[in-house]
Amino acid sequence: MSGGVPAAPAAGAQAEADRVAEFTAFRKRMNERILGEDNQVVRRFFALDTQTYKPGALDLRTKEMLGLVASMVLRCDDCISYHVAQCKEAGVTREEMFEVFSVGLVVGGSIVIPHLRRAVDFLDRLEGGEASAPAGHDHG
Repeated sequence: MSGGVPAAPAAGAQAEADRVAEFTAFRKRMNERILGEDNQVVRRFFALDTQTYKPGALDLRTKEMLGLVASMVLRCDDCISYHVAQCKEAGVTREEMFEVFSVGLVVGGSIVIPHLRRAVDFLDRLEGGEASAPAGHDHG
């Protein structure tokens, strides 16, 4: 720190934490807005997503890891961050996470690499307490 100005890495980490908080708030606000509309198809899809991630023949951890692989292959950064956080909340270890990343990379190919970088960065920030997980599969 020099002259009262924070060093760039600290400012970058804070900006990223702010981005995660902003995304989580946006997601919550927009889910409420969307579900406030009188559209049964959208409501049923959101309910289907919620039901899909409830434990059944597959436990929650397994379902979240599957969601993470699918998100990586589809290259959806918001989805990847969401499932990284949900995997972490479900008790998936770092070693298991990297095996999941490996499956996503092999299935999706080299185009997944930029998304893998962001996934690992987000995992690092979660483990360092710089980011928090969004609420689970409750769209209400």
